[in-house]
Amino acid sequence: MNQNITGVILTFNGEKWLAKTLASLDFCDRLLVVDSGSTDATLDIAKAAGADILHRDWEGTIPQFRFAFEHVDTPWIITLDQDEFLSPELRAGVLSALADPQGAGGFWCPRRSWYLDRFIMHSGWYPDRLLRVFRLDSVEIRGMLPHEEFHPTAATRTLEGDIIHYPYADLAEHLDKINSYTSLAAREMQAKGRRAGVGTALAHAFGKFLKQYVLKQGFRDGRAGLVLGVHAFIYAFHKYMKLVERSCPPTPDDHSG
Repeated sequence: MNQNITGVILTFNGEKWLAKTLASLDFCDRLLVVDSGSTDATLDIAKAAGADILHRDWEGTIPQFRFAFEHVDTPWIITLDQDEFLSPELRAGVLSALADPQGAGGFWCPRRSWYLDRFIMHSGWYPDRLLRVFRLDSVEIRGMLPHEEFHPTAATRTLEGDIIHYPYADLAEHLDKINSYTSLAAREMQAKGRRAGVGTALAHAFGKFLKQYVLKQGFRDGRAGLVLGVHAFIYAFHKYMKLVERSCPPTPDDHSG
């Protein structure tokens, strides 16, 4: 057991992969699960793995992580999503890095994600390096909802091996997340005083598709890459159109009849 690190996982109805997630972190001194109201077997799986469980209603990843970090008393943190786990190579790399950090305050971990029928190796999805192992005093949480960013404030290194990621059960779940995430993003943009129109939405949507499918070589990911490119278009278009919608006048009262 490593006496210096806490594994942090945010959960909500994550029973499908959570046991594998927690098993890949069994070297941690403590496992901390922050759950936002799961109704499946998530909490039972977490308890069976010996995790400490805290509840917090979901407001987005950034406030959830800030809450979680307030309850961590080890110098090091490793965090995974509930649909991720460490490959054996990355697990070995994490243990080696923690044994001899060589002055680093954090470690970047490549992530390999499955989509439709394959692991995506292009489309801007790989190697998708993420700062997932870090000293609590060596990061700042930044970003805009719905996505967080752990920004290093000390030296970092990149580890070998991958976080294995299964982000969507099916295309319907992907569309559901697009709908949820674009609503959060539009709210954040409005709070920051951003404005948009239909032209802006289309420009960002086409730009996103071209970047992901052409510049990032999504075409090399076969039909999965094409679907990802189309969904990137949809994401960008809806994000900005929801911002437009939020600035529209409210629906007038119905005085008919």
